[in-house]
Amino acid sequence: MQEMDVYLVLLTLIAGFFAGFINTLAGSGSTISLSLLMFLGMPANVANGTNRLMILLSSIVGVASFKQQGAIKRRENYRITIPSIAGALLGAVLAVSIDERIMTRIIGVLMVFLFFVVVYKPEKWVKVANPDHTIKLNWSQNLVMFCIGFYGGFIQLGVGVFLLAGLVLSVGYDLIKANVLKILIVLVYTLFILPVFLWKGQINFSIGLILAAGSMVGAYLASRFAVSWGPKFVRYILLIVILISAIKFLGIYDWVKTAVVL
Repeated sequence: MQEMDVYLVLLTLIAGFFAGFINTLAGSGSTISLSLLMFLGMPANVANGTNRLMILLSSIVGVASFKQQGAIKRRENYRITIPSIAGALLGAVLAVSIDERIMTRIIGVLMVFLFFVVVYKPEKWVKVANPDHTIKLNWSQNLVMFCIGFYGGFIQLGVGVFLLAGLVLSVGYDLIKANVLKILIVLVYTLFILPVFLWKGQINFSIGLILAAGSMVGAYLASRFAVSWGPKFVRYILLIVILISAIKFLGIYDWVKTAVVL
């Protein structure tokens, strides 16, 4: 293996680690992984598909770790994945027909809104719910989860933040429980949509598996931090991730960089 190849492998492993860590704690870790894949010269559609391999394997590790810690127990935990699966399948199938640039700007605006929601209503995010409380989704909550699943099937980037918002603000879970369910939902719907990208030949396994290896380590460590450090810690991480994601999605970073060069 050449020196440049070793450098790229290490870079991919490191990027995967941070992507898996951030995805498991809050969301938007795909900002790192997709940026790397694009840097390596992958077309956008192949980068989007390859990133799903990392998401699948890191989610398996995250769910297994959360289950080992007793955070996933009840059967309804799996029922909540159903509307997201339906939305994700539709999003994956229709991904090529949606203007991604317009979508990212809309997501940027929503991220700014979510940032102020998390800041203004901290009690919604740091409360601790009764672990034995059963939540049944009504039609509007099912619709929210379906729409978030649709976006996740389309591009994945930032879906963790929206899942947390939906599970906390709409469904009523506390942040730690919502974070656990977020990983479970992403794992289950990724199992369903990965064949769509595989069928289209949009997965680079050689790079994707290296990226996934790093993300699995990051996901495992993050799952331990999320449970032991509590909702306040996760909320601070979430605020940082939302702010950075908003800057990225709104193109503020590119605008500043261009202004500095000029």
